[in-house]
Amino acid sequence: MRLPNLNGVRAFEGAARHLNFRLAAEELNLTQGAVAQQVRNLEASLGQKLFVRKPRGLELTEKGAAYFTDIHAALTRIAQATAQLAPVSRSVVLSVPPSFASMWLLPRLTEFEALHPDIELQVIASEGLSDFGADGVDLVVRQASPPFAPDLRSVELAPLNLVAVASRSYLETAPPTKDLEDFRAHRLLESSHQNWRQLLGNDEEAGKAARVSRFNQTALAIAAARAGRGVAIAPEALIEPDIKNGELKVVWRDEAKSAAGFYAVAPREPGRPSGDRDHLAEWLCGQFGKAWGEGANRPAPPAPAS
Repeated sequence: MRLPNLNGVRAFEGAARHLNFRLAAEELNLTQGAVAQQVRNLEASLGQKLFVRKPRGLELTEKGAAYFTDIHAALTRIAQATAQLAPVSRSVVLSVPPSFASMWLLPRLTEFEALHPDIELQVIASEGLSDFGADGVDLVVRQASPPFAPDLRSVELAPLNLVAVASRSYLETAPPTKDLEDFRAHRLLESSHQNWRQLLGNDEEAGKAARVSRFNQTALAIAAARAGRGVAIAPEALIEPDIKNGELKVVWRDEAKSAAGFYAVAPREPGRPSGDRDHLAEWLCGQFGKAWGEGANRPAPPAPAS
């Protein structure tokens, strides 16, 4: 017996599984009209009506339901057989804040790639909350404060340790600073975290500064500081190389003790393979002198922050 058109079979299987042409089209990366047409062609070639079209979706006919059971089982077996032959995909998705990505992660990625050449790393730059299931993210780094949800494991990579920095060229002609109020006489470089506003008061108060330049990322504010445009605030972990090589000088340090910091966070999923995710987490934590295993064994606190 001649086989039916396999594209039509796949379209039917997806539509029958979802009972919806639109969802099947999204899954197959086709238009809804294309899926509907392929199903109509299959029905015509079989001489059987497989669906009852309804205003709010689809309903399988009796023969359609029986056909779906066999077709679904057959496609599942094909997928399983193919998976046994095809090389296993070793990819890990890491979500990090944009400035952490550009200032800390990117300069160090070559080392991780050399250690784990078989792992395909995808980096997503985001400060938003991650839904590990829906977003397909394996590991996140966030500027956060505990507690975290009990179904998450976490390790603090570094405390926030905010510092205000400026270039030596800027400081040569800038007014002296003895306390925070003196910064009102400076050009202030403000990121989306609005640290200057929090330190100096509301927008009106902070506006008494000689000039406030605003940037949507810490990395941009720091780049402006390197260029001698003013004084920026950033977590010390992100700009440690600039401080060590003398490109930026610390002119103020937040001495307040806080639980806020950069945390590596991932779901606790005993039934899900996480070897490659853990390789990445172990490397990441090791860069800060921490161990990923520590986060697995201590009770996780409740609710990740962004």
